[in-house]
Amino acid sequence: MAREPRIAAHLGRPETPDEIAARKAESSRIYRGSQTFRNLIVALVVSLAVVAVIVWGVPRGEAPEPAPINVAAIAADAEETTGHDAIVPDAPDDWRVNSARLETGDVTTWSIAYVPTETGFLRLSQGFDADETWAARVLGGAAPTDAVTIDGVRWDVYEISDPEANANVSYALGTQAGADHVLVYGSSEPEVAADLAALVADQIDALATAEGTPE
Repeated sequence: MAREPRIAAHLGRPETPDEIAARKAESSRIYRGSQTFRNLIVALVVSLAVVAVIVWGVPRGEAPEPAPINVAAIAADAEETTGHDAIVPDAPDDWRVNSARLETGDVTTWSIAYVPTETGFLRLSQGFDADETWAARVLGGAAPTDAVTIDGVRWDVYEISDPEANANVSYALGTQAGADHVLVYGSSEPEVAADLAALVADQIDALATAEGTPE
């Protein structure tokens, strides 16, 4: 006996061949869509696993400390190059040295940059065969506003009214040392600048004496 066609519950009658074909096609489409979504999830999980392996598997550590700058050795090279005695402060151990170099231009300059505090910086610059006009150029045209004597050395005081327009330099001390002019300047407090000036007082006296400049 021939089998009776199955009655589709949603139609209340047997499906026609076209309806059967459409239903199967829709089922196939839904199945393929679910497989595609599942594959995307698997690919995402695999990608995250690879990233985790890279992040956690690569050795990490703190960046190495930069090699300390040997100011005395660089100063010796500067002296040999210029024939001038270069001032080298015996700075405190906690003052970080950012740079020490010979700078060339209209005035050859021996320069050391310090970071004595967390919020400020100081630079010692020695202009060879220079005077206060060189200091004014370095300080953006600033003129002395006062004078102060530190360990027997008289310094011109510069208070910079617009630090942002002058490389964040807010305070400076300048003095003649024989044929050279010495500047201590930066954004540190005046007391810290005075500390650096005191550290080089003997060397400034020596330069002044060697050149026959009266104190």
